[in-house]
Amino acid sequence: MTSRFIKIILLFAVFSTSALAADNSKRLADLAERYFQARLILNPLEGTQILGEARFEDKLAINIAPEHIGKEKALRLQTQRALQAIPVAALSPADKLTHDLLAIQLKREEDGERFPGHLMPIDHFGGMPVELAQLGSGEQIQPLKTVRNFDHYLKRLQRLPAWNKQAIANMREGMKKGVVLPKVLAERALPALKALTEPVFEKSPFALAVKAIPPSFSTKDRERITRAYQQAFSKNLLPSMNEFVKFVETEYVPKGRASAGIDGIPDGAAWYAHAVYSHTTTEMKPEEIHALGLKEVARIRGEMDKIRQHYKFEGDVTAFLKWHFEQPQFRPFKTEKEVLDAYGALNKKLLALLPQYFGRAPKAPLEIRAEPELTRATASDHYSNPAPDGSRPGVFYAVIEDPTKYRTTGMATLFLHEGQPGHHYHIAIQQELALPKFRKHGWFTAYGEGWALYAETLGREFGLFDDQNAYLGHLQDALLRAVRLVTDTGLHAKGWTREATMKYMMDNEGVPEAEARRATERYMAWPGQALGYKIGELKLQQLRQRAKEKMGSKFLLKDFHDLVLSDGVVPLSVLEKKVDAWIAASSK
Repeated sequence: MTSRFIKIILLFAVFSTSALAADNSKRLADLAERYFQARLILNPLEGTQILGEARFEDKLAINIAPEHIGKEKALRLQTQRALQAIPVAALSPADKLTHDLLAIQLKREEDGERFPGHLMPIDHFGGMPVELAQLGSGEQIQPLKTVRNFDHYLKRLQRLPAWNKQAIANMREGMKKGVVLPKVLAERALPALKALTEPVFEKSPFALAVKAIPPSFSTKDRERITRAYQQAFSKNLLPSMNEFVKFVETEYVPKGRASAGIDGIPDGAAWYAHAVYSHTTTEMKPEEIHALGLKEVARIRGEMDKIRQHYKFEGDVTAFLKWHFEQPQFRPFKTEKEVLDAYGALNKKLLALLPQYFGRAPKAPLEIRAEPELTRATASDHYSNPAPDGSRPGVFYAVIEDPTKYRTTGMATLFLHEGQPGHHYHIAIQQELALPKFRKHGWFTAYGEGWALYAETLGREFGLFDDQNAYLGHLQDALLRAVRLVTDTGLHAKGWTREATMKYMMDNEGVPEAEARRATERYMAWPGQALGYKIGELKLQQLRQRAKEKMGSKFLLKDFHDLVLSDGVVPLSVLEKKVDAWIAASSK
């Protein structure tokens, strides 16, 4: 065999391998795109939130219906089969990561199918009816700028009676099977739901959209839209909400369960174990997390004791926190605008600082808004992602119920978490990365909330915590997340009552009863979610310290941050491997 012939064979082999790799890469990309689009078609409200495209904005899936759940399962099975047919060994490192993440996502869906969350379709915030009515403000994900937008939103609203009907059927099934909300959460849902039974259209939350009609609309369009919304309200929405509220109040609330934790329903322990894994992306068990939380609570309270001494307060840490909470100098605001302006000034300061710590910044702007009035009583401060096409900015929503009671103490830490460089950086940058769409818009709690909590700690390096009041605010939020490790596992794995959980919070955080109640009820409604924050943040701190120790002078914080944000949200185990590979490469 001539050497020339051997070279031809080798070249052919290389070409064939390269062609096979390219074919597998395309198969994976096509599969990932089909999966992503199919998921959004099945869940158009999610499509509006993620993509902001007009094709979704007039649709509402009855995603709690058995038929819908069956379609989601069929999609999952079909995608898993197709994914397993793609040989991982023939993929590039980037494609292998996509393959792994899609497999993890599908397995998480598969494991979750065992647990009938659709039988508890509302929570203490009110669920879908409240969420849909809230969209009528035009300030959130539902666009209300054109005549077509208003027609689309009305079509979406008109699907609510079908959702309510299915919810009643599901909840009745749940009552038979013992899969029901804690009674106190069902009771808490009633005020928000009853607000939607206001009989006078002009006073109803369903009239928010009509009030949001732009002055630029013609009189003809304005009158037609108003008339259409009034008719939908009187013929469909109001009767449906009256029926739904009557059912919740007279049938469902009396059957609410006494237990605070999910372990009080059939298969509850396994349900919680799944939630713990889903939100932490670790193999940690509830007992281990509970012990970690107790350790962190003690450590953070030790730091708080130093601030207590700075203020020369006589008494223990809890008494100091209660005293500090009452001090009027930390409540300087008189109007909502003053609060928003203070956040605006903080944002301006951060925009000047962040380039020193990040090589890449999101292209999407960040806006600061007050939480809409309808949901202020139950909402928490939060971030809303930008639309990928630039039609909607990232938004930090501040819950300002009474400006005169709004404290400066936690403002810096809150904005670092919900604004930038917290959620805005990792979510907006993720949407800009050259990734499959299911990764651009994916979510793992331990990474997403862990990053935002880690971002809070950067306030010290930014100089924001030189002020003892602001630093105490940071420690209070850190303590809150440590307490979550204790109380979430206490509620759902150790039989803690709602009252015992509230007492633990008040004893260790010094918070008022109302705040302890609000936090406790959130954890009752959302098992395991509260664990992701501290677990994720501690892993990020551990990886940063490891890289700093092993890389020495080669370690640059800016590079570490860019590395962490370079692939979007991933499980903590994937992130750890990535950082370790970066450390190893630096020594070559």
